[in-house]
Amino acid sequence: QVQLVESGGGLVQAGGSLRLSCVASGSILSINVMGWYRQAPGKQRELVAGMTSGGSTNYADSVKGRFTISRDNAKKTVYLEMNSLKPEDTAVYYCYADYLLRGNYVVSRGWGQGTQVTVSS
Repeated sequence: QVQLVESGGGLVQAGGSLRLSCVASGSILSINVMGWYRQAPGKQRELVAGMTSGGSTNYADSVKGRFTISRDNAKKTVYLEMNSLKPEDTAVYYCYADYLLRGNYVVSRGWGQGTQVTVSS
């Protein structure tokens, strides 16, 4: 299994910025996609942003122009730069990775433990 360790969550005022980081470890052959979901209380988990190893990205419409995903393949790390934060961005943010372990043939989904982002008015 892959291990995903997140950092960077916290409390910020509306209009402020945060940068989330997630580092993957394990006997990983490759990580095809790495990115972030979020879930607010009482709401469904939603995809925020994802990035392939080749640099292709996708974003939720609600965060386009405000959030930027980046990835350091050598460090097995994905980042989420969050700018112009709004109270509706408040949620637990989960890192994910679609990966292959050495000796395996099927892509698996790994999840981080989640990090709380709270945006105050």
